[in-house]
Amino acid sequence: KNISRKIDAHPFVPSDKEELNEKCEKTFAIQVQGLVTRLNHTHIQKAVIGISGGLDSTWALLVAVGVFDKLNIDRKNIISITMPGFGTSERTHSNANSLIRKLGVQFREINIKAACLQHFDDIMHDASCHDVTYENVQARERTQILMDVANKESALVVGTGDMSELALGWATYNGDHMSMYGVNAGVVKTLIPYLINWYTQVEKIDDSIKEILLDIINTPISPELLPTNDCGKIAQKTEDLVGPYELHDFFLYHFLKNNSS
Repeated sequence: KNISRKIDAHPFVPSDKEELNEKCEKTFAIQVQGLVTRLNHTHIQKAVIGISGGLDSTWALLVAVGVFDKLNIDRKNIISITMPGFGTSERTHSNANSLIRKLGVQFREINIKAACLQHFDDIMHDASCHDVTYENVQARERTQILMDVANKESALVVGTGDMSELALGWATYNGDHMSMYGVNAGVVKTLIPYLINWYTQVEKIDDSIKEILLDIINTPISPELLPTNDCGKIAQKTEDLVGPYELHDFFLYHFLKNNSS
């Protein structure tokens, strides 16, 4: 008796194009409405987002733009902050800065290197030792900046971490795992490139924005907390450390859907 069956290798990403587009549309609508509800409930009309030039923060920013457009609030009330550090590559830095400016949201850049070096001195940590302390100091400095700017501006910090990272615990405790509203908390990593690609096809954006978004899709996934290589390119790649997200999301799906373990 033939008991073979087909098992979808990418259960969160429909193989049928029409079904995929429908899922992307629904996902975007749910994320937008969720943040709309939170802003209305808290009577807040400003958001603060850290933009790295990576997948998650890019998608969170696009959702925030959809939210503020829906609420008829000026996009300048989205305070988008780039915070280059020791591992920031020119590629991600350029994409983040260009995207922020072209979307018409508020742009701020705060370089975290000096603050981190001061903190290394304060805690007597050798800055040449690229260990977990070296990495987490940067992540916590960025979160401190976002939280403090949000307090100053009476704004809400929009978290960018996705569900795959949350499931893995791939975040810095008291760092990027904290926010006031985690807009990507229900979206897996493997779906986000398709969401961004879908956005480029359905939203009225100019070609320069589309070009940036497509390059972000093709950028290696990285927290960029370790120095770049000699060519100035990303040296720290997440999937080299934690394994492929295709596998993580496959297991995550069957754990959530079928209680498999």
